[in-house]
Amino acid sequence: MSNEGLAWLKKVEGKSLVPYDDQTGKPVDHWVQGATIGYGHLITSAEWPQYRGGIDEAAAEALLRRDLAPFENAVNQGLKVPQQQNQFDALVALAYNIGTGAFLGSSVLRMINDPGLRVPAYPTLEQAWKAWSRSQGRENRGLANRRAAEWTMYSEGRYTHW
Repeated sequence: MSNEGLAWLKKVEGKSLVPYDDQTGKPVDHWVQGATIGYGHLITSAEWPQYRGGIDEAAAEALLRRDLAPFENAVNQGLKVPQQQNQFDALVALAYNIGTGAFLGSSVLRMINDPGLRVPAYPTLEQAWKAWSRSQGRENRGLANRRAAEWTMYSEGRYTHW
């Protein structure tokens, strides 16, 4: 991921140097499913002792770079056609948010790899991309905003925020 893509992701994810619950946004003082720290790092129960007291800026940065590696690898693994840097960055941002399995099985990836492919539910790549805006079965405004910004990055090369 480029430095510009990384800066975009950091702004979108937000930074917390103390653990919080990703569903409520409230700080937590004990491990809960969804405990998060840094730039969107989900803390496992095994990691809780390491992160319960918080981290510093350098640790947040290192954690993000470590966390990004599997998503960058998934995008590289899944792509069968060349992409520009902004497109790669957008795909990594999408994969980081939806997960590697979902990304690798997505209509988005299939349509990029086969530009002539038509998926009945999604007549365009943009529609397939923006379909990833649901959480717990419901449209989520924050995810819709994120997908729109990722799409702008992918299609126009502009690293915008909402």
